[in-house]
Amino acid sequence: MLIQKLNDCEEFIAGDATQLRELLHPDKQPVELRYSLAHAILPVGQTSTPHALTTSEVYYILSGAGEMHIDDETQLVEPGDTVYIPPNAKQFIHSCGTEPLVFICIVDPAWRKEDETVYDA
Repeated sequence: MLIQKLNDCEEFIAGDATQLRELLHPDKQPVELRYSLAHAILPVGQTSTPHALTTSEVYYILSGAGEMHIDDETQLVEPGDTVYIPPNAKQFIHSCGTEPLVFICIVDPAWRKEDETVYDA
């Protein structure tokens, strides 16, 4: 049985400038998964760096409030919202609430650096 404790996972700043803890990744744990799963935090008033993945991604909002940007669309997101981000879509999110924006990221197939393009902010 594999159980990952959030606080046991190393926190780092991801390429999109979010505070990230990778919970599950098939290249890093002995799991048979296609996807990777991460926990992200974006402090109040900050915006992730615009980027695109060649893979699909899903955000599940746990707390805080955000303004999600996918290509030419913008929409407010709040706890309980699930956001589908299609492959190759330019995306970023702005933390616009009164507390940090906290969300889960699922990337399928699993995230790889070579699948990500980071744009100038």
